[in-house]
Amino acid sequence: MTASPHARHLAQLNVARLRFPIDDPRVAHFVEMLDPVNAAADDAPGFVWRLVEDGEADATGLRPLGEDVIVNLSVWETQEALWDFAYRSGHLEVMRRRRDWFHRHVEAHLVLWWVPAGHVPTVGEALERLADLRAHGPSPRAFTFASSYTAAEAAGHAPDGDSATV
Repeated sequence: MTASPHARHLAQLNVARLRFPIDDPRVAHFVEMLDPVNAAADDAPGFVWRLVEDGEADATGLRPLGEDVIVNLSVWETQEALWDFAYRSGHLEVMRRRRDWFHRHVEAHLVLWWVPAGHVPTVGEALERLADLRAHGPSPRAFTFASSYTAAEAAGHAPDGDSATV
């Protein structure tokens, strides 16, 4: 994990349901882009950490929501750093072509939440935040880029016993 002067970091989970198996030739271009996009994330300003499967370079083999769903879990110093990587880097090419490889989302697929600097979120924690967003809509506990909260707002709304994971 990268050292940071920020007291809180932004965690993000993104889930996507594959249209074809990951080894299908129709998904080959996405798979080819994984290493360069992940390397760009690792080197991006404000990047802190990303989930990888043990012994692998990425997390595409982890399937906590079923065989056809891949997850991306990462931590960033600020919301701006994540936004810049997602929408102002080579990652944007992947996003523009996502319909080639992934089904259209029918419910929330991206969730953001604040964590204490140094905290590494688990997949279970991330899925719980996504479930919270899907069930209750955006809140300081689970939100999106379009309905975001600052770290201070999230800390001010922490329920009892949850202050360590806001």
